[in-house]
Amino acid sequence: MAHFDFEKMQTIQKELQAKYKEKWTPMEPQYAKDKLLYMFIEAGEMADIIKKQGGESIMQDMPVREHFIEEMCDTLMYLNDVMLCYGISPEELEKVYLKKHEKNMKRW
Repeated sequence: MAHFDFEKMQTIQKELQAKYKEKWTPMEPQYAKDKLLYMFIEAGEMADIIKKQGGESIMQDMPVREHFIEEMCDTLMYLNDVMLCYGISPEELEKVYLKKHEKNMKRW
């Protein structure tokens, strides 16, 4: 299986945005808030599956699991949209992510 990371996700999002550029808002900072709100809605849909179906169904019932992962993908797509609106590259995210990880490893 090929490596799948934020760089690949952003490439896919740019392709999708280009296809629907006449219908969707552009990837600009003033639209990031809307993308973030949509991301929260999608994350809420993930939480709804957990609440209504339970963790065991996500682990064992393939249609439930696929639906959960699909909502997770929607959440990640909107997260990438927010990153694109603010010009946050995968490299910049990695740098700060690793710095935050290091900080968390020393926290307690």
